[in-house]
Amino acid sequence: MSDPKLTKFSRRVFLGTAAAGLATPALAQQSLSAADLAAQTELERDAGTEVRHNISSFRTLEWQPYFDNLNNGAILVDITSRALHFWSEDESTYRLFPSSVPLSEDLTRRGRTSVVRLVEGPSWRPTPAMRERNPEWPDFIGPGPDNPLGTHALYLGWQFYRIHGTHDTRKIGRRSSNGCIGLYNEHIAELFGMVEVGTQVLLI
Repeated sequence: MSDPKLTKFSRRVFLGTAAAGLATPALAQQSLSAADLAAQTELERDAGTEVRHNISSFRTLEWQPYFDNLNNGAILVDITSRALHFWSEDESTYRLFPSSVPLSEDLTRRGRTSVVRLVEGPSWRPTPAMRERNPEWPDFIGPGPDNPLGTHALYLGWQFYRIHGTHDTRKIGRRSSNGCIGLYNEHIAELFGMVEVGTQVLLI
C-alpha cells in the first residue's frame, strides 16, 4: 500500500514541475503598476539554489516600433523584462501584465506569430521533448486546479507554444517555462476576453 504522505508530496512536486515545463493572488486582481511589476520580478534557478532579484524595469511601450498596424489587436511579449503588452485594434485599450518566460535561451523562441485558438478550461499533454526528459509525467491532465495551463490558454501558430494561465503564482515574473508564456489566471482571463483568433503576437 502506498504512503498517503508520499503520494501527496509526489503530486505537489509534479504540479510545480509541470507548470514550469510549460511555460494569482489578490495583488493580481488588476493590471499592476510599473513599480509593482519591477518589485516582484526575479530570476528563478533550480530548486535549492539562490534566487537573484532582477533589476529590469517595467515600462509602458508604444506599439508603432513593433507592429505595422493593430489589425485584430496585438500582443508583445518582452522576454527580458518578463512582461506582456496588449493593444486593442482601436487603440482604446492597453494592458501590461507580468509574465513567466522560458527557463533558458535554448527554450526561447522569438519572432512573429498569431493567436490561432482560444480555449477556456484547457487540457494539457506533455510535448514529446517533455516526455523524453520526464517519462514519469502523466500523458494527460484535464481542466481543473491540477492543470499546468491554468484557466485559459491562447494557442499560437507555433506548435506547442501557448500563452496561458497558471495555478502556481510563484512562476510569474520568473524564468520558469519550457517555452510558453504564463500569466496569473486573473490576467489571462482578462486578456482572453480581449483577443481573437488572428490577434498578432510578437516575442522579442
